[in-house]
Amino acid sequence: MPVYDYKCAEHGAFNDLATLADSDKPCPCPTCGELSARIIRLAPTLFSMEPEKKHAHEVNEKNQHEPTHSTTERRAHDHEHSHGCGSERKMGKSKLLYTSQGDKMFPSMRPWMISH
Repeated sequence: MPVYDYKCAEHGAFNDLATLADSDKPCPCPTCGELSARIIRLAPTLFSMEPEKKHAHEVNEKNQHEPTHSTTERRAHDHEHSHGCGSERKMGKSKLLYTSQGDKMFPSMRPWMISH
């Protein structure tokens, strides 16, 4: 069973064991028996954390279920702040060739690589 923190209005914070099913229910204060609400304590370092670390922590929390890729974000950021769309840039000639059977071939690339 996990240990939860509770706070009595008169006697302050205390902790007690409770099942997961009873985690939202109030717990009686060990001193006076008054039902006390559960509290969540935060680490004091979160309040005195440097802004850079705090930002990194927020980004990690935001991305814990669906990560974003910094290269994608950076490209979008660069695109928004550029003076042009970038479509004027000349792209290099593709090194992709096709065989007579329709298979892809990269003559100047690594010969051991298998194409899709």
